[in-house]
Amino acid sequence: MFKKQLTLFTCVLALLIITLGSCKSKYEKLRASNDYAKKYQEAIKYYNKQDYEKALGLFDVLVERYRGRSAAEDLFYYYAFTNYKLKDYTSARFHFKTFADTYPSSPRAEECRFFSAYCYYLDSPTYSLDQENTLKAIETLQLFINLYPKSDRVTEASKLIQNLRDKLEQKAYENAKLYLIIGDFQSAVIAFNNVLRDYPDTKYGEEVEYLTVKAQYQYASRSFETKQVERFEQDITYADQFNDKFPNSKYGREVKGYAKDSHNGIAEANRVLAEALTDRKLAEKLAKKDTVKTQPSSEKNQSQKIPQ
Repeated sequence: MFKKQLTLFTCVLALLIITLGSCKSKYEKLRASNDYAKKYQEAIKYYNKQDYEKALGLFDVLVERYRGRSAAEDLFYYYAFTNYKLKDYTSARFHFKTFADTYPSSPRAEECRFFSAYCYYLDSPTYSLDQENTLKAIETLQLFINLYPKSDRVTEASKLIQNLRDKLEQKAYENAKLYLIIGDFQSAVIAFNNVLRDYPDTKYGEEVEYLTVKAQYQYASRSFETKQVERFEQDITYADQFNDKFPNSKYGREVKGYAKDSHNGIAEANRVLAEALTDRKLAEKLAKKDTVKTQPSSEKNQSQKIPQ
């Protein structure tokens, strides 16, 4: 009995292998044949069945053959979407753009222009990585809005742009905090101010302004006496601005503390400078000092750019 079942199983398995083999052979034969009309017909069938791998295999062969022909418009449209369905967004965005540029009067041009930009959006990486595709996505989505201001997709495109800008905002915010963490306080102040300049309505606004006060105080307190007065005064200015904007902030007590310490720092710096007027050795010592006690990388190389 067991032998009969084993024999039956072996026969079924062999039949299945032969069937699958013949199907594959049929597809490969079609792909290698010169019957381009049949290839086109079968490629569309595969696409409609969501068998995008096989559809792409046939479309790859057909695109050059049909270039310049009347049937090319449909072919290139399906070709772009086949790449999109396979999540090859780099290829898809190229083919969508090519379609829109080649057939600007086509009723499908608007759709392809949108999906070309959307592919950049899908390829936009997490905020901590290089944001070239994010910037490109914003550019192409805005171009779509400019070209098709009455399109039903304008609202969606605008939402996508906002999502991308939120990502750039987060990157700028995290970069600024990183400077503070590593102790490059001057660069931290510059970066925090850049966040507020580039994203005036940032959701991180309160924290960014608080951290600006903190970073400026750390920068001033580590400066030599010849620079401390102006830097502590700048910190007091930042603190006053913060208190005016956020009178009930959870950071309020700390900010007032930094302002108080800055006033004390100014008094101490002025005392040392006044003493130097009558103490020649102290005056010579101060004159020889560099700008800051612990020179951050931003002052070692003023041409160094803040990461974007």
